[in-house]
This record gives sequence, structure tokens and C-alpha cells, in this order.
Amino acid sequence: MPILLRSRRSVGVQLQQTPTRRSTRLRGRSRAVIEESDESDSTSDSEPVPNRAMERRQAEPEKEAAKEKEGDVTELKLCSIVLDRLEKEVEEKEDMSRKSGKLVSRIPTFQKRSAVGDLPASKNEAPLHDAPETAGIAEAPKSKPPDVKETALPLPSVHIPKVGIAVAPVFSSEAQAAASSGAFSSAAPAHADFSLSESAQSPFLMVSPRPALRPGQLSDKSSDAEAVGEDASAGILPPEDSACQEPKSDSDFNAEPAEDLEMSPADVSSIDEVAAIMDEEPPWETEPTITADIRDSRSSSDAEPDEDSEDSKHPEPPESQSEALNLSEKEAIWEESFVAAELSKVSSAESKKSRGSGFSFSLLLPLSLLLLGGLGHHMWHYGLPRSASELTAQLELHWLEGFSLKSEPCSVDCRARLVESIPVGLYESSPSTWPSIADSWLHLLHRAERSVQIAAFYFTLRDLESADPSDSQGRRVFEQLKQLGSKGVELQIAVNAPQTSSQDTAELASTGAEVREVNLTALTGGIVHTKLWVVDQKHLYLGSANMDWRSLSQVKEVGLSLEDCSCLAQDASRIFGVYWSIGGANASLPPYWPARLSALSSSEEPLHLKLNGVPARVFLSSAPPQISARGRSDDLTTILSVIHDARKFVYISVMDFLPLSEFTEPVRFWPAIDSALRAAGCTRGVQVRLLVSCWKHSPASMFPFLQSLLVLRRPPLSCGVEVKIFRVPSTAEQMKIPFARVNHAKFMVTDRVVYIGTSNWSENYFTHTAGVGVVVNQTGSAVEEGQQTLQSQAEQLFLRDWSSEYAAALSVDDRDVCPH
Repeated sequence: MPILLRSRRSVGVQLQQTPTRRSTRLRGRSRAVIEESDESDSTSDSEPVPNRAMERRQAEPEKEAAKEKEGDVTELKLCSIVLDRLEKEVEEKEDMSRKSGKLVSRIPTFQKRSAVGDLPASKNEAPLHDAPETAGIAEAPKSKPPDVKETALPLPSVHIPKVGIAVAPVFSSEAQAAASSGAFSSAAPAHADFSLSESAQSPFLMVSPRPALRPGQLSDKSSDAEAVGEDASAGILPPEDSACQEPKSDSDFNAEPAEDLEMSPADVSSIDEVAAIMDEEPPWETEPTITADIRDSRSSSDAEPDEDSEDSKHPEPPESQSEALNLSEKEAIWEESFVAAELSKVSSAESKKSRGSGFSFSLLLPLSLLLLGGLGHHMWHYGLPRSASELTAQLELHWLEGFSLKSEPCSVDCRARLVESIPVGLYESSPSTWPSIADSWLHLLHRAERSVQIAAFYFTLRDLESADPSDSQGRRVFEQLKQLGSKGVELQIAVNAPQTSSQDTAELASTGAEVREVNLTALTGGIVHTKLWVVDQKHLYLGSANMDWRSLSQVKEVGLSLEDCSCLAQDASRIFGVYWSIGGANASLPPYWPARLSALSSSEEPLHLKLNGVPARVFLSSAPPQISARGRSDDLTTILSVIHDARKFVYISVMDFLPLSEFTEPVRFWPAIDSALRAAGCTRGVQVRLLVSCWKHSPASMFPFLQSLLVLRRPPLSCGVEVKIFRVPSTAEQMKIPFARVNHAKFMVTDRVVYIGTSNWSENYFTHTAGVGVVVNQTGSAVEEGQQTLQSQAEQLFLRDWSSEYAAALSVDDRDVCPH
């Protein structure tokens, strides 16, 4: 019978037909199979095998069975020769692989899994890399006739990964011979299904013993030859002529029903192990590289044979040279599978990238729309920037800069005192109850440790012309200011420009003070009329007194001094920061004030403090609106709200009260405060008392407006409005002092709150001139014994002046009320 011999290279031809790999362990087991097969030839030839295929051939002549037995004997002998040759070749390749240490296989292999019926393999046994391994089905226990000596084991079966077709079961020629001689019992269980569906999930093919064959699993002789040819192409046995036949189709194989398997518990556990291996992905669907886990598994097993190096050192046999092209084609197939896997990765990455870009676009779109909307809203209100400085100011937006600002901790338990200046010769018989403004300034300078900020109309703390002795208090304050630099205290002065006299500021600048002139006339058409001190951002003073020696000894002033009140002092420092930012040459008003200058208190959100232990709600106001930062309450609006809030009385002490524009042409009627007072006295029944100064600089037009208020007292209106004129007495020498001898106070007290400001009550002071006010509300606060609210102190101070000999009631019939 002609025998077709194939080398290991012939496996490549089979792999091109069906994209699978087979790996066979040839050590030990193959030799044992051949030897046992030779020993059992004489005994196994005479025993028939009861299978389904032979039952269908019972009608055939007996000579076909005899001819089949003769061919089997010849085939087994030839198999022994071929397997010895293959075993020698494997051993040589293993030796060369261990010497070179090179692994060329791109498909990782695992150690052979043990199964029921396996013979122990040698330690040097290594799987071939021609095909991935798959788990075999454990051999079922076989029952044998008592007169038969069984020395042969069934050859291993090969499971092939499912690639879209089903392949007929593979049987070796030895198994066929054993079947013909009756070596297998009819009680052996059959393999349930040898289709590819069972092994489709396994990425590696493994060799394991086949279960005993049941009758009927070999349909005919062509099927037997087909199985033998399949094993021969895998390098197990040389096939017969029938090995070149085409494999059985799916329909032929599936047409033969498979009987149920009868398995032992050991078989079940082996099949579970096989199923775990089957769950692994096929190699063409995974990355064609050896993972760390596989490398760890390989380290415990023997090295793989290096086919490339072995082929270069050992020439191929003549019969395998014709298969060289098929081997390259096989490698090309695997490379194509690797390229396909890489392309799938690239497409997956591109899809993820596209999803990521879509998500980024969905986020960027609303953000872009918000940004464009904000820029459009800003340009609608402020227009395009006309210069680089204006652009810089516009970029310093409140809501952008506010993210980086953090509120500093501050103190709310404050000590507050009303302070005043009493002109020489005034109230000589009754000393003042309240501390002097000069003493309060000196006290604040004594406590200064880091910084002193002063906003002022002008600086004339010394009388450099006449050397009047009453300037002593002013000189003391000036000397304390000069010593701040030597104590390491920073002095900053924001003063109105242009200055009529700059001697004091120039000398202070020579000692280290920073002086910045604020030309508010060029910006708003007004002046800096503010009188504000901030010390260490903890203490502050606010009131009517200018930085003038006369304000400390020749002018009646009222102010408020607060210590250890950093919450309110920090807010006052921001008002000073506004003046500082618009000072210097070529200054301009920003279209939008930065967040660092935003108000920390307002009429809507006042600070909750304790003044001398009494709870209070306090906030600062400023004028004009052009230099009021974000959130700052307007000074005029604050005054009007205090008047509207009164329930019982409104007491006002102010140098000037004029419902006209005082410093603009043409003169405009400005009835804002006047109308509020008329409404309070005539419609709400509030008692209104207005104390106005009379001195040589009083506007003559002010008094007719004041007399018009008195007309409201006549029936039937009978409005509760009263007006008095306050005069500071002067000697002949005192009359020579310029801008002195006047009640310069600017405060208002009601039954609910107290307001202390720095502005005279005419239009320009609220619309063009810089000024500051403070409102203290302690209504409803619990007052313990020995405590007093600021509102009650201010009420006492006003009533003292109102009832004094220096205040005279205004008559409607008077023509020359305040002669110059």
C-alpha cells in the first residue's frame, strides 16, 4: 500500500486549508503507543469491533475485513519509523533552542493540562508551535474481554478552533486497527460531539487522549482513511492513500447522531478544566505579543524549539522542500490576522477619540457662548477700549478677579467713640463730654504698627504764616506723622489736587511718606472732600475735620473713631484704594472697578458688629457714583433712606443746606433732600429739626429755602419742621483767622440710626465731589446698664447744640438772617 510521508512542514499546508494549529507532545507517549501497538498486533487482529460503521457493512464480504487487517499491520510499522524520526528531530531542535535561548513563535503556549488517562510526560517535553493547543477530552475507562491483553492506548484527539466550518472527527490508523480487532469494548462511552462548536472559544490547541470509540462513529472505510490522513498531516501517523481525500462536510458529519457520553467524576472535572481553557480568546483576536502572565507561565516550562535556527542548521528533507512556499503563505496568513487586529485597535482608538472630541465640543460650545455673551454685554455698557490703559482696566473685571480673592479674618468687637472739636471760647462753662478729635488722632498714630492711610482735602497742620498758638494740636499730630517712617510704619496720603499749600505734604514725603495727588476735577468736575483715616486696617476715623490745625482748635467738628474694628476698617481701606488708584498724572476712571475695591458693606448687606458691647448693623457709603466701586451704597441715597426710615424725629446738623447746584452753571434746582424732609414732617408726622451754620462764607440763597420750610408750620398743615442758625462767637483776633469759627459738623440722627458724613448738603457734593459716610443702626439692640448706643450719644450732642445759646431760631420775616 503506498504511504504518503510528510515532514513537519506539511502541517503548514493543512493550516492553510483550515486556519488552525495542532501541537503534539511526542515524547514518551508516542513511543509507548508504538511499542504497545506492536505488541498487540497479533492479538488485536482477530477481535471484531462492534461499531456502527461495521454494522452497516455486515453484508460485505469477509475478504474486505482481511485485506483491511493486512494494511493496518503495515501502516503501524511505518508509523514507528516516522515517529522515531520526528522524535529525533524534536530533540535536536530542543537542544538548539536551549542553547540559543531564542523564541520565534508569536503565539504563546501553555503547559499541557493533565487529563484522565494521560501518561506522565518528561520534563523536556515541549509543544510544537505549528498550531495552538486545545484541551482534549479525557479518556473514559475501558472494559476489555478477559482473554485480550491490552497494551495499546488510543491516540490523542485534536480539537480545532471554530472558524466557520465543521470538520469530521479525526481517528488514527491505530484506532482503526484496534476497532477492527475488537480491542475496544462496546461499553466505552462515545464522544458526544466532535464539531468545532465545543472548541471555538479556546485560543490554544492541546493534545489529550481520546475517549474510547463507540460503534457507529466510523461510518465507512473512507471515513477511517480520512481520519488517518488527518493525523498524518499533523505529524502523528503517516496517512494512507485515503488521507488525501477531502474532509467530510458538515452535513455528512452532523447527519450521524452522537450517542450520550457516560463519564466518571474524574472525566467531568477534566472537562471543566478543558472548558476553562476554551473560554480564552483565539490568538487572531488578541494582541500578537507575549503578555507578562504568559511569560511567567512559559518560564516554568521548557523552552520552545526555534524553528528558524533549526531549519538553518538542519537542511529540510527533500519531501519538505516542496512545502516551503506553503509555510511562507501560512506566516503571511498569520501576519494578516495580526494586521487586522492592529487595524481594529486603531479604529477603536479613533472611535474613542471621536467620542472624546464630541464630548469636548459639547463642553466648549456653551462656555464659548457664555464668554461671547459676557463680552457682548460688557461692550454694550462700556464700549470698545480706546487705549491700552483702558483695555487693562476693562480686563480687571469684578467677577474674574473675585475668584482669586479671599476674605481675610477680621474682628467685629469694636470700641467706638463720638469725637468733636470745640473752638476756643465755645462752651467754656461746660466742658465737652466727648473726646477731642486731636486726641483721637494722636491715639491712633500711637497704635500704628504697619500702615496709616489718610484721604484729605488738604494738609495744613501748622500755621506757617501767623504762628498762631492755637495750632499746637495740629503740630503735635504733624510730628507724629513724621516719625512713622522711623518706626517702620508706611504712610500713604491721597490729597486733592491742586494743593493750595504743599509744604506739609512735601515735608512728610521727605520722611518716607507716599503722597498721591488726586485731580478729581479732571475726572468728575469735583474735589476730594473726604476726611478718612485707616490705621493698620484695624482702626479708623471718619468725620468732618480736615487735616487742618483750625479744625482742631478754631472750628466745631464731629467725627467717629473706631478701634479694633478690622471688618469695617478693611472696607474703609477699599474706599481709600479707589482714591489711590485714580491718583497721579494721566489718571482715568476705569469703566469697571476691580474686585479688590468692591464694598464689604452696604445698606442691603451691613456688617454685624458690636460697638462697645452693643450689637449694631454698620455700613459705609461714598460719593459720587462715578468713583463708587461695586456694591458701594451711594451717599445721597443713604441720606434719603435714613430720612425715610425715621419714625419719630430727624435731627440734622450741617454747615450748608441748599437745594440748588452750588458750583455749576447754570444753577439747577436740586430738591432731593429738601423734598424728603418736607414729606417726613408733613405726611408722616416726623419731627424735623435742622441746625445750619451762619458764617461769612454761607451762601445767601440758602436762607430763603430754609424760611420756606418754616411756612409749613402754619395751619392747616402744621408740619413739624424747625430751623435754627448756629453761630460761633469770635473775638477780633479770631475773626482774622481765615476759614474758622464755624460749625462744620455734618451728621444726622434719628430715632433709629445715626449718620456721620464728610459732605455739605448741596448737589455738587453728592454728584461730583468725593465724600464718605457711615451709618450705625442699633435699633432693637439690648443695652445693659452702663452701655450707651451711638445713636443716643449723637442725639445728646445735637440737643446740646440745639438748646445752646449759640443756636437761634430762624424767622420767616427775617430779611438779613446771616449778615457777613
